[in-house]
Amino acid sequence: MVIAFYKNRMFSRMFSSVTALALAFPLLACAASAAIKTPIPAPLLDQPLAHSSGKQTAVFAGGCFWGTQAVFERVKGVLKTTAGYAGGSAATATYDQVITETTGHAESVQVVYDPSRITYGTLLRLFFSVAHDPTELNRQGPDVGTSYRSAIFYENDDQKRLATAYIAQLDQLKVFPKPIVTQVTPLKGFYPAESYHQDFALKNPNNPYILVCDRPKIEALKQQFPGLFVDYKGHR
Repeated sequence: MVIAFYKNRMFSRMFSSVTALALAFPLLACAASAAIKTPIPAPLLDQPLAHSSGKQTAVFAGGCFWGTQAVFERVKGVLKTTAGYAGGSAATATYDQVITETTGHAESVQVVYDPSRITYGTLLRLFFSVAHDPTELNRQGPDVGTSYRSAIFYENDDQKRLATAYIAQLDQLKVFPKPIVTQVTPLKGFYPAESYHQDFALKNPNNPYILVCDRPKIEALKQQFPGLFVDYKGHR
């Protein structure tokens, strides 16, 4: 019942905070699995910081896009984040279709960043450290299905090479208690989600789902990577 209730998270706004938090109590495990206690090792293979400012794009899927966006929009060097869908076709890139688990889409976040301020490898480190649990297969906490899978959608061969190498590094070091199940797959298209999903955690900080599952990710980012954390207020 709890999983089914939160599977369609928009319904949580129809309940009082007290009632919803009572329902959410069994989901505290999602907060515990959001991040390990200390920062994981930095990638051995990475690109150097660019000599001039510009824009590059990365796309990550790590469960509910609310929490993934909440992490990356608070990272120094990130210029813009967009919640959306990747892995399926444009024709099926709507929330009502994606939650049927038949579209091939994963809830994803497009991260536009300044490569003179932050590297792709650093974004990978944050993705594996605090944004989600990369050892959970086709789920994150209470959310179950392939649309909540862990995936890196690479835009070029460099991103593929860096992501694959980092996963191998972390697995070899046994950083996590279980093998990483993150898919590394080419980005065929990214489709922005509906407007009500954008910056959802920022706009709804007291939503029970956000308090239980996503606020701990933001706190982990702040504690583990204070030099990268920015207290994002909804504008750059």
